[in-house]
Amino acid sequence: MTRKLKTGELELRVLRYNPEIDDAPHWEEYRVHYEPMDRVLDALHKVKWFEDGSLTFRRSCAHGICGSDAMVINGVNRLACKVLVKDLKHPITVEPLRGLPVEKDLLVNMEGFFDQFKKVMPYLVNDEPVPAGERLQSPEERERFDDTTKCILCAACTTSCPIFWSDGSYFGPAAIVNAHRFVFDSRDRAGDERLRILGQKAGAFKCRTTFNCTDACPRGIHVTRAIQEVKREVLDRSI
Repeated sequence: MTRKLKTGELELRVLRYNPEIDDAPHWEEYRVHYEPMDRVLDALHKVKWFEDGSLTFRRSCAHGICGSDAMVINGVNRLACKVLVKDLKHPITVEPLRGLPVEKDLLVNMEGFFDQFKKVMPYLVNDEPVPAGERLQSPEERERFDDTTKCILCAACTTSCPIFWSDGSYFGPAAIVNAHRFVFDSRDRAGDERLRILGQKAGAFKCRTTFNCTDACPRGIHVTRAIQEVKREVLDRSI
């Protein structure tokens, strides 16, 4: 007989997978006590520390800055450190990000994600003589790309994208967002080169504007809008 939940207790369902002993992923259920302001990350910690030390997941700062603990919570890509248990429908389900190889439990291999990120030259390029002071820009110039500077590379947007799930060659939303940040930076001199990369078959024009990426972003970045701006820039510059 299923034991009734006590007051202040939640049922946490975690999709577990250990490639050393499991043929396929499977669900395991845990019952943990929670406080009113506990996050999903706190619930996972309670399972790992007090019930099953073999549970594996990635986390670091626990304050929504590092992006380490992105996972699928109740079917939606979220950061476990930002979602309050009390705000979710129970039981709570937790799965690894979709579209990336699962190493163990909630831990996914991010190498492919970062390989795509590197292809778009996500860094400032300026070979002009170094000025005596800073490379200045106006507040308006800075505001042009302010939204896309917020990316924390959690992969929540990219792994919510149905094009990414079906086509591993697609750069993905996170890579395009980070390219946007430099394409529109007035100090950068490699915009055309980046846009040539993004205009390729695996680039921005693979986006189908489903807005999954925007909905998934824990930083509130207008991801789909940024991708559309990159598309327009490719066309406007005739690249």
